[in-house]
Amino acid sequence: MARNLIGGDRTIRALKPGDKRLTDGEGLYLLPFVNGGSHGWRFDYTLEARRKTLSLGTYPAVGLKAARERACEFRALVASGVDPSDQRKAARYAALHKQEERRRVLNGEPAIGTFEDVALRWHRTRTADWSPGHATKVLQRLKRDIFPFLGPSAVAEIDPPTVLKVLRRIEARGVNETTHRALENCFAVFGFAVAEGLVAGNPASGLKRALKPVIPRRYAAVTTPEELAPLLRAMDGYKGTAVVRAALQLLPLVTVRPGELRFATWDEFDLEGGWWRIPPARMKGSRERKLNGPPHWVPLPTQARRVLDELRPVARASRYVFPSERSRERPMSENTINMAFRTLGYPSEVVTGHGFRATARTIMDQVLHVDPLVLEVQLAHKVPGPLADTYNRSDYREFRAVAMQLWADYLDALRKGQDDEFVSRCRAPHGARRIDIDNCEGLERRAGR
Repeated sequence: MARNLIGGDRTIRALKPGDKRLTDGEGLYLLPFVNGGSHGWRFDYTLEARRKTLSLGTYPAVGLKAARERACEFRALVASGVDPSDQRKAARYAALHKQEERRRVLNGEPAIGTFEDVALRWHRTRTADWSPGHATKVLQRLKRDIFPFLGPSAVAEIDPPTVLKVLRRIEARGVNETTHRALENCFAVFGFAVAEGLVAGNPASGLKRALKPVIPRRYAAVTTPEELAPLLRAMDGYKGTAVVRAALQLLPLVTVRPGELRFATWDEFDLEGGWWRIPPARMKGSRERKLNGPPHWVPLPTQARRVLDELRPVARASRYVFPSERSRERPMSENTINMAFRTLGYPSEVVTGHGFRATARTIMDQVLHVDPLVLEVQLAHKVPGPLADTYNRSDYREFRAVAMQLWADYLDALRKGQDDEFVSRCRAPHGARRIDIDNCEGLERRAGR
């Protein structure tokens, strides 16, 4: 096929609006006036039975000689089976990639495709499902324990021994739980990289067996009446501030987490109705649960309402039920309750504020024979089975209200050393559970119906 059919620049300059394209041969041609006063160079070619067209720029910015040279390069590529369009896209992507890399270096950001880059993108995709506190902890763990060692490495070049070496650095500090959490994060990041096609396999897979096992840590708690009785009497004798004393008195009566207690505000309480409504945003759970979940309704036995009534004049100046001594605009600190136990002579290995949830859960089940599923809902735990459908029904809350009043009355009897008589007096016939979701007899009897 003939080439170089355009006579020269004089021929091109002689073009008038409405003229047809000038063909130079073997796929190269010029379209007159396609871009205002400029003419557009085009190159047609066929590859794998597909007809394609490339733009080579506009005349006069791209002259006749330059257009022919570009067309010649593209013909050679087509002859070797390479698509010029794909090559151009790859070159454009490479240029943008270099530009982005320069921008990242200037801004102190991780390079594209490194572990840190992938991990940060993974973290951003997950934060919508996490609570803000959990998202912050995960990011801090990555920055503290993982990024200094794996961060700059290309994610595709990291192998299992390299990941294990980093994990064992954490393990050497004696923090096995943190080590396993770091492994979970690495596994998720590499899984994200697999999904994006950056790596073929997950180098964190199977490493759990190479690490020391985690021994589950439980909050210290007293779980027998014999231990609980003197503790309750010691709490009653607390000589500190009225706010902390009230918190100690209320904690065993409501089975909530200490954080939920110390952030309580007066507008959450209905003392006349006997309920405390904890907003979902303050409950433990995912971000979706905090944003869209139901509130947690805590029944207030008579003893709890009495504590709150006595506390109201003291804490009147604050929206918080348990304000800080330093500022009425903040709740008391997270260590206040546990420090009160230390003042009473109970070390952290024996008693913690959070441990009172285990105290109530254990003794109400084993001694008072309250239905365990009722207790799980009272503790705001996720439970399977029929309770999942009745979690928010007002008639089910009655069971919990009765259970918590029974518990409060039992604690009073325990303080006086009259718990055996109390349990005997309340015993249900034939050893049946006194508060059972499948049997409302206990509910009706305790409610005086």
